[in-house]
Amino acid sequence: MSYAIPVPAVTTVPVVGGDPFPVRRIYCVGRNYAAHAREMGHDPNREAPFFFMKPTDAIVPTGSAVPYPSKTSDYQHEIELVVALGKGGRDVPADQALDLVFGYAVGLDMTRRDLQGEAKKLARPWDMGKGFDHSAPCAPLLPVSKIGHPEQGAIWLKVNGEVRQQGDLSDLIWNVAETISYLSGLVELFPGDLIYTGTPEGVGAVVKGDKLHGHVDGLADLNITIA
Repeated sequence: MSYAIPVPAVTTVPVVGGDPFPVRRIYCVGRNYAAHAREMGHDPNREAPFFFMKPTDAIVPTGSAVPYPSKTSDYQHEIELVVALGKGGRDVPADQALDLVFGYAVGLDMTRRDLQGEAKKLARPWDMGKGFDHSAPCAPLLPVSKIGHPEQGAIWLKVNGEVRQQGDLSDLIWNVAETISYLSGLVELFPGDLIYTGTPEGVGAVVKGDKLHGHVDGLADLNITIA
């Protein structure tokens, strides 16, 4: 089949010990750690999960130099556990949701916080605060066959060797199975979908030259430099 323009390249994430994982969509969960919800001025006990999206080609591999984005003076980090789906479904019960998971990775939800904040004040979408170029760094995926389904374990981010964010996966308000189940009631999920599951407290700004080191116990670490 011929096309009117060149076909865009397929975005992939490396897989430890396997072939690259093709990415279909990127879903992100907002305020899914209680302490982070509080630092953003919200009550974590009264919210159902909510989601926003990033463009697929916002993925950036570990080891990259990530350009400081335009139109912001408050560029912030959010360290996250990333879930990669190898199967899809709609209205998936929570007790079956983990069957959809292919593997897990360490990711960063990079945010133009000033643009996001202005959008919130004006009751406008967050897209340009969250879904911009290079906003979804992601380390290599570790398949479920190698790690199982992590329900607890340290998650942290260091900037220039100093710990900025620190938490535990057990602190998730909505765990992975519950998140997949709820999201599948809003949209049909497919193989290739990624879910960024939320960030612990301690989000903050980075500047050019900063080195970010993200970690989740049992997974491949994520390292980027702000260029």
